[in-house]
Order: sequence, then C-alpha cells, then structure tokens
Amino acid sequence: MLLGEKDCRFSELQRAASSISKRMLTLTLRRLERDGLIERTVFSTLPPSVHYALTPLGRSLRGPIDMLGHWVVDHQKEIVAARERFDAHSPGRRHDL
Repeated sequence: MLLGEKDCRFSELQRAASSISKRMLTLTLRRLERDGLIERTVFSTLPPSVHYALTPLGRSLRGPIDMLGHWVVDHQKEIVAARERFDAHSPGRRHDL
C-alpha cells in the first residue's frame, strides 16, 4: 500500500513493515521485482541508496490491494481476538505465521 502512494527507500519500507524481518522484506521485494510488480533502482551514493517503485503492472493491483488493506484495518480487532483464542488453545506451537 505504501508503494501505491510514493516511491520508497528500503528503510522506509522496513519501518512501515516493522513486524517483518529485514530478510523477509528483502525476499518479498525480490519476488515482487521478479514478478514485474515493482522496480528497484540503485543510486550510487555513499552509502548506496535503493529505491522501489510500482511498475505499471504493479499499479494495476492498487485497487484490490487497497481494498484488502482497508478490510484488514476494519477487522483488526477481530483478527487480534482470533489470534489470542488460537494461541490460548495451542500451547507450544509457533505463532509467528
């Protein structure tokens, strides 16, 4: 959703997705680039600066992604409650899915 608003540096994306590890964010961005949804531009600065932007194909997904994002925000309390119920009945299982 953030890339739908503006081009972003890696650090901006990392701050916005703070619950995702740096490695997982890197892998996800690579997959999106491979799929033609984002483009990565490296600027020769010290230190190097990497910017990400949606491609035309990526911009075509803005409507569905925005709808999904708004749905998550609207139902966040229900999602948290479901996770808490699940965690309470699943001792010893990993809950970082």
